[in-house]
Amino acid sequence: MHASAVLISDIHLTPSMPRTAQRFFEFLENEARAHEALIILGDLFEFWVGDDAKAKSPFHLEVAQKLRALSQAGTKVYFMHGNRDFLLSTHYSQKANLEILRDPQVMTIAGKTWLLTHGDLLCTADVNYQRYRSCVRKPWVQKLFLKLPTALRVAIASNLRSKSTATYHRAQRFTPDVVKVKGDVTINATAELVAMTNCNHLIHGHTHRPGYHQESLGGQSWERWVLSDWDFDHPETVLPKGNALSITSEGIKVLDLVRS
Repeated sequence: MHASAVLISDIHLTPSMPRTAQRFFEFLENEARAHEALIILGDLFEFWVGDDAKAKSPFHLEVAQKLRALSQAGTKVYFMHGNRDFLLSTHYSQKANLEILRDPQVMTIAGKTWLLTHGDLLCTADVNYQRYRSCVRKPWVQKLFLKLPTALRVAIASNLRSKSTATYHRAQRFTPDVVKVKGDVTINATAELVAMTNCNHLIHGHTHRPGYHQESLGGQSWERWVLSDWDFDHPETVLPKGNALSITSEGIKVLDLVRS
């Protein structure tokens, strides 16, 4: 239970995106410190192939140090696994002083209960992805993967990301309506989660479609806030983007993190 919190998702931190990383560090020093808690709803990193693979990386150690400094300054930091960093585990979370949340999670913030999820589990129109997700989230599959040499794990992750990007772009070129449906949450899955948790204030990321929605199905009604992904490094293809949701006693507010 917290009197205030700020929520972010899909930052996709990687050394090859230094402007995004710098904006994240500035966010930790400024906007995040004005709240009792920071809640990261997944995909903090572009990819994660095991804590051991990142243990000595200067970049990832710097991220951990910045997050630990925020918690030491009095802002509790929570992390929920995303589809790209679900292998982040206790070794790194202890370095960064993160508390790992289950997905989904109901939390009380500013006197109201909120239903939090990364969002990928709600994209049930993408049957192939849901099969993949079900497989890679199995503990025994993860245990086998983590026994592979680091270089092989990185190669596998890079190959999967490349195939996913290529498939998306092909589908977007020829069937944009199908891409929109497959890549977004479905109302049936959302209604089921709302009913299961008995919480009708939902926040998620993953879809990269920021916005606010009032929805209903089968006698249920709920509000859904969608967080933006972050990208401050590719002005040639996308405008700088990144937001956060601030929840205080005054209500919920979208923070636009793009500076003119």
